[in-house]
Amino acid sequence: MNILTKELDRYLSIRRSLGYDLSTSARVLRRFVVFAEARKARHITTGLFLAWQAEFGNANQNTWYARLGMIRQFASWLHGLNPHNEVPPKALIPGRYRRAKPYIYSDEEIARIVSEAARLPSTNGIRALTFTTLFGLIAVTGLRVSEAIALDTDDADLDRGVLTIRRGKSGKARLIPLSQSATNRLTAYVCERDRLVGRTPKSFFVSDAGNRPDDCSARYNFAAVCQRIGLRSRQKFNRHGRGPRIHDLRHTFAARTMVDWYRSGKDPEREMIKLSTYLGHEKPEHTYWYIEAVPELLELACERAARAVSGECSR
Repeated sequence: MNILTKELDRYLSIRRSLGYDLSTSARVLRRFVVFAEARKARHITTGLFLAWQAEFGNANQNTWYARLGMIRQFASWLHGLNPHNEVPPKALIPGRYRRAKPYIYSDEEIARIVSEAARLPSTNGIRALTFTTLFGLIAVTGLRVSEAIALDTDDADLDRGVLTIRRGKSGKARLIPLSQSATNRLTAYVCERDRLVGRTPKSFFVSDAGNRPDDCSARYNFAAVCQRIGLRSRQKFNRHGRGPRIHDLRHTFAARTMVDWYRSGKDPEREMIKLSTYLGHEKPEHTYWYIEAVPELLELACERAARAVSGECSR
């Protein structure tokens, strides 16, 4: 085994044990290491990174800025083990992190996504069953994709209607209460899953092979469904294309919850901490971000502020 592959496996294992969600960075780092192995590189250098960028550089600057950060973190860890590894300078690619503007799905779009997922081709029916349930669960709970696919069967207490997220972002655990309709849907999934698999698997969600689906599989199937219903343009060679993302189901859940606060007269400041905890955000400002990111929320927040100022002025 190549030294970089061996060290990457160790690096990812250690970081995951600390509770980090590495679904994206793991993919990027593996691609980089495969490129390095093809060049018979045993150490990371700035030149190696630039050669990788030159060969696979059809992404925007911010994407490469983010990739540089992932490589720098891995290289820094390797440098501590062997100083022959170089840490590419941070200024190599100018840029800054920008949160993607959320796409807020309509009820009709979510219904079409779930319905179309039920028609995904499958050797034994499990693929369609799993992804229609997975997408629906994310839409009604706001779970992260990584949290949903990491669920074990024992994490779902369907008698009480509660999910246990044992390792959310930064390793934090939390409980997710389910509505009765969501509980009924998950119960039906478990019964049919066990019948098709022929046993009760450890993983709550399973693939056609009876294994836990990974992040890439979830995103690929979501992209395929969105292409079929016109939310993304059709692509050749099974490419994902661009358009609304599976993570936008989480954004939609959060935004709609907040819109309901304003429309029903609830105090957003009092409710925000509840939603922040429910979503597993590390900081409340990560939840407040939706007010600026979603036009309808910003408008409602401005209207509420204007009414408050008007009330104070009339005293």
